[in-house]
Amino acid sequence: MNRFQGSRIPKFIGSLKELTYLNLSYAMFSGIIPHHIGNLSNLITLDLSSHHYNENLLIIHDMAWISGLSSLEHLNLGWVNLRGAKNLDMVLYIIPLLKELRLRGCGLSNVDLGPLRNSSTSLSNIKHLDLSENSFKGQPPPFIQNMTSLQFLDLSLFNFSLTWNFATLISMVPSLLELHLSSCNLEQTYLSHSHPNFTTLSNIQHLDLSHNFFPGSFPSIFANMTSLRVLDLSASSLNASVPVMPNLLELDLSENDFKKFEDVGIWRQCHLKKVSVNNNAFDMELTDSTTNISECSQYALEMLVLQLSLNGTFPKSLGRMANLRHLDLSRNFLTGIIPESLGRLPLLRILDLSRNKLTGPIPTFLGKLTKLDLSSNNLNGSIPKSFGRLATLMYLFLQNNQLTGPIPASIERLVSLESFLVSSNFLSGAIPVSIGQLSKLRSLDVSINSLEGVVSESHFHNLSMLKSLNVALNSKLTFSISCEWLPPFQLLAIDLSSCNIANRFPQWLRNQRKLRYLGLSNASISGPLPTWLRKMPIIPIINLSHNNLSGRMTNLPSGGTDLGIGYSMLSLQHNLFNESIPRSLCKRKHLYELDLSYNRLTGKIPNCLKNLQKLFVMILSSNELSGVIPSFIGNISSLMWLKLNDNNFSGEFPTEFGNLSQLEALDLADNAFCGKIPELIGEKFKSLRVFRLHKNNFTGGIPRSLCKNVHLQILDVAHNNLTGTIPHCLGKLKGMAYNNEPMPYPDDTEEGVIQVVNGAALEYTKTWQLVMNMDLSSNKLVGEIPVELTALYGLVGLNLSNNHLSGGIPDNIGNMAALISLDLSGNELDGQIPPSIAALNFLSHLNLSNNNLSGRIPTGSQLQTLIDPSIYAGNKDLCGAPLPKNCSIHEDPTAIAKRKYEATDEPNKVWFYMDITCGFATGFWGVIVVLMLKKQWRHKLFIFAEETRVKIHVALLVRVNKLKPYRSLGCK
Repeated sequence: MNRFQGSRIPKFIGSLKELTYLNLSYAMFSGIIPHHIGNLSNLITLDLSSHHYNENLLIIHDMAWISGLSSLEHLNLGWVNLRGAKNLDMVLYIIPLLKELRLRGCGLSNVDLGPLRNSSTSLSNIKHLDLSENSFKGQPPPFIQNMTSLQFLDLSLFNFSLTWNFATLISMVPSLLELHLSSCNLEQTYLSHSHPNFTTLSNIQHLDLSHNFFPGSFPSIFANMTSLRVLDLSASSLNASVPVMPNLLELDLSENDFKKFEDVGIWRQCHLKKVSVNNNAFDMELTDSTTNISECSQYALEMLVLQLSLNGTFPKSLGRMANLRHLDLSRNFLTGIIPESLGRLPLLRILDLSRNKLTGPIPTFLGKLTKLDLSSNNLNGSIPKSFGRLATLMYLFLQNNQLTGPIPASIERLVSLESFLVSSNFLSGAIPVSIGQLSKLRSLDVSINSLEGVVSESHFHNLSMLKSLNVALNSKLTFSISCEWLPPFQLLAIDLSSCNIANRFPQWLRNQRKLRYLGLSNASISGPLPTWLRKMPIIPIINLSHNNLSGRMTNLPSGGTDLGIGYSMLSLQHNLFNESIPRSLCKRKHLYELDLSYNRLTGKIPNCLKNLQKLFVMILSSNELSGVIPSFIGNISSLMWLKLNDNNFSGEFPTEFGNLSQLEALDLADNAFCGKIPELIGEKFKSLRVFRLHKNNFTGGIPRSLCKNVHLQILDVAHNNLTGTIPHCLGKLKGMAYNNEPMPYPDDTEEGVIQVVNGAALEYTKTWQLVMNMDLSSNKLVGEIPVELTALYGLVGLNLSNNHLSGGIPDNIGNMAALISLDLSGNELDGQIPPSIAALNFLSHLNLSNNNLSGRIPTGSQLQTLIDPSIYAGNKDLCGAPLPKNCSIHEDPTAIAKRKYEATDEPNKVWFYMDITCGFATGFWGVIVVLMLKKQWRHKLFIFAEETRVKIHVALLVRVNKLKPYRSLGCK
């Protein structure tokens, strides 16, 4: 396949008059198709089609030139822009021999068909017509009925009117054998038919009605179409039981709403040869039918594809599918062991059980397998030696399991093997030398295991077809290959990372001129890059990180031109490279990721790096680079991650950075920047998640616009000269309150963030997206700690130390439940330590020293582990463990609070007791005085008291007498 990157079709092609076949499809041409092509009168086949996603489409304004192609039989203009093209009717009526016409996705509408609608001219030669993915609507085009020999018709994405039905179209073209009506918004009503013998009159053998809407009962019309052999009803909202269709051979029911496996009807469809039921509900369990033995004495099924649909274990019935050739049950939730019966299917060619939850050992497989994919399960045990008997096996995928033991030597007998992938297991032992005899092997991946021993030239002796070699992450594996050895292969990708390579850069790579991926990270390579490497063509992905490579970077591959095909990355971090960044890097115009961190590079950032307009990751941190940040970096609008920290850069914050609207991480820490932090931080960086200005010379206040960065999860402006108060609106940074979505970066990148958490500076690489930290320490900030900060529930670290903050610690600081590290030392905070601090159950680093705090130190389950007295040192009025100062002569915080409450409430208590005393005196003496003065009242009171006493006495005697009989019975 050629790629002409939007170039015009050359006019000279029109002079090749003897040409009979011209195919320019998918070549990425653009612009107007030259009319000179009409001079090719002998042309039989013309294909100018392209991808539907090609932004630079070919265009035709006038089809008049088509009249010169008198011999043309096959014309494909798929995705060529014909919208509004003149003389479109010539395509049908001027070419007498035309048999095949493809106009897919040409932007056509009813208006463009105007001249064709009322024509009655016979079009008897056309057998294949594709009008799919245009903008037609209403009735089917009338000229179709003039195509008396038409056998293939594709009207997918046609918006039919409500008056149209399926029978109407079939009756228009009785010769039709294959019909595609995908994504036409069809419903059950469209499938009704008025002709009583419609199903017998139809000759349709292949019918595609996918991506329509047929809920409820299964359309009965299909069961009556006796000529039907292939039926596609995928993505049509089906959920009802599928009836038996005895003449049907292929059925696609993918992307529907089936819940029960029985409804699919596989056990009833005895004559079906191919079934696909991908992407249905996961609660559909693969079960045996209770009556399937009587329904089908023998199955004709040859291909069964059931992805993203199943759970449960394998049914026994699959072992009786004697004609099965292709079985794909990948990407399900199948559990249990792989049944032995699968291995005995005599005709099985392809078996894919990948991405399930299968356990147990790999069974013995017989037959003539060509592909076996058991990857991404939980299989254990060793690789069976019996695999050596599968002489027809071409693809063996066992990666991402729990396999142990060595790679069996019997692998050498797999003479047809093209791909052998066993990465991410627990394999041990040496790589067998016999693997070098697999002459058809194209891809070998044994990475991420525990292999050991020495790899030599003998392992690759006869691998002339090898294209991809991955032996990475086998730390006990050593490569010992002669410098003079010339490999028999031309690799596209090689990864020897985290293996042992003897000192120098591998000399045997010098003739690998087609490399697209070179991975030699952490391979114990030292010394300078070889000079021959510079002459090699540009390799899109290079990872030489974590070695001891030294000298200049000028010997990096720089030959040829960077074609910009696919992802491109250059990772040279953690080496000993010195001097300046080489200008040869500027040739890599299609680079997406550049990481030169942790070297000894000096000088300025070269201006020619402005050519790298596709960069979304630039990491130059931890070098000795200097000067002012060049303004062109602000024009690389694709940048998402920019790290320039730990260098000697100076000057003010570049205002050009305001153009980096997609920036998600900006790290300028540990440099010599000065001036104020501009307001554009919050106004322009709407996606910012990481913002670090640690250890610079910035002045002024923390800009309030920073509060607009709602996705911000790491804010580090420590060790500057910032003044003013902490903005209260920082409490609205939702990124520090909730978990964020991971940032989309490739798996092999190493973007990291240095953060001071638990009192130590650590670099978080793979886990940094889980870290939410705010560090405003070592500045000149004043005022109180905003209570709003306690709403940042996701923070794991908060450092406000070494400022001039005053007031108290917020009472509800215990709400910050995720805190691991809290440092408020070196301020002027006063008052008590809030008791809620004891609720911080994950706190492992606390520093409140050198403040004016007072009272008893709170206690709690996690605080009991923080027993270092220095945590609270420099607070003269603090007492209690772990300080030596005892609180016995000082009231604890609770007592102090109680005393203050009592003091403020003392006047109220005095009045309360005075009211009680007055009330009692008035009531008591009032009654006594009355009784003394009134003799009659006094006499009645005494009589009432005596009667009450007698009644109580009588009641007690009666109760005692009633209990006596029960007591006597109890004694007996």
